[in-house]
Amino acid sequence: MRNVLFAVLMLFGGVLSAQTIDYNTKKGYAANGYDVVSYFDNEPREGQEEFRSVFDGVQYKFSNQDNLDKFEASPKNYIPQYGGYCAYAMGVSGKKVSINASTFEIRDGKLYLFYNKGKNNTLALWLQESPEKLKAQADKNWEKAMQR
Repeated sequence: MRNVLFAVLMLFGGVLSAQTIDYNTKKGYAANGYDVVSYFDNEPREGQEEFRSVFDGVQYKFSNQDNLDKFEASPKNYIPQYGGYCAYAMGVSGKKVSINASTFEIRDGKLYLFYNKGKNNTLALWLQESPEKLKAQADKNWEKAMQR
């Protein structure tokens, strides 16, 4: 029995370590199922079931075959920063907060997503409070979060 338990724990541990980043997949997909390539055209669109891909153990949907092909050629160019959690919350508190997939910024060629509900638009706060400082702090906080 002890050997079986050990084998199960080793297998479970291997599964947990297979994914390198804690991604926000609240709706089963990165970016709440939005096409991560479409953000770079400044036109975020919801992905379609027929255009799917998996990268680093996470599912992505795309609005068309061309965007799917672009992603598969260079997935690291398109994945959201901080695992797809709110960039502002990561910068301010280091907390993993869900996002509104249509609230985003492309900065230095990278995708940042933000929480936006009611009167709480964290992209507006991010832009008001110094994005470069918040980004630097979010980078530090994300590194800490990944070590836990």
